[in-house]
Amino acid sequence: MTAVAIDWSGAKKPAGKIWIAEAVDGSLRRLEPLDSRDHALDELLRHLGTDERTIVGLDFAFSFPSWFCRTQSVSNAIEVWGVVREEGERWLRECSWPFWGRPGKRKPALETDFRRTEEQVGATNSIRPKSTFQIGGAGAVGTGSIRGMPFLSRIREEGFAVWPFDAPSDQLVVEIYPRVLTGAVVKSSEAARAEYLAQRRGSPLAACSAAAIRSEDAFDAAISALAMDTHFEQFQGLPSGDALSKIEGEIWTPSPQAT
Repeated sequence: MTAVAIDWSGAKKPAGKIWIAEAVDGSLRRLEPLDSRDHALDELLRHLGTDERTIVGLDFAFSFPSWFCRTQSVSNAIEVWGVVREEGERWLRECSWPFWGRPGKRKPALETDFRRTEEQVGATNSIRPKSTFQIGGAGAVGTGSIRGMPFLSRIREEGFAVWPFDAPSDQLVVEIYPRVLTGAVVKSSEAARAEYLAQRRGSPLAACSAAAIRSEDAFDAAISALAMDTHFEQFQGLPSGDALSKIEGEIWTPSPQAT
């Protein structure tokens, strides 16, 4: 049984900006950068053939708020991914309504900026999830999400279930928000990352701590994989998504009973 976390990147040339972490039985056995999104796909497909159970966490939004999905004449997130595959690069290039964040493109008034799941996750140390419509500026998550949704179609076609759109299976992909899993540490500070890891001296992170100290992306991947491994049993009992979750997706978080 393997927990895999991928710290994603929406960069056109993401070499070295995507990090993969793998945790097994409480230990981090791998933490390294990947050179492309296709490389990330190859790594996940390798698990299909070798692991009895694999849980994959990806840190980008799996869909948009439902009102925007309706404007695209789709009824579920899987259909959204098809639209994004066809239109996503144009959205990024033009940054037209409802997207914002590029030079001269200010945030418009929208029905809502967030999915239900982002509202439910709330704030960690006053830090909240960003809007998927933000595709430029500090903390923008939209670009990575737009370049990630077609990736979901590809891995689903290869045999992974994608929750909550599919029922949980032994080969499962979930959306993660690393801030929930790392807690209130100042992740952008190398000193803070080093202190966080030092407090866990002798922990399963020890062999990979140097990379996690140097890189915030590596840090997110490492801590996320270990959190998923710690709560591995929860993935078997994930609830089926309701109608809104089938459209907007849902961020996986550990249940309070197990924290």
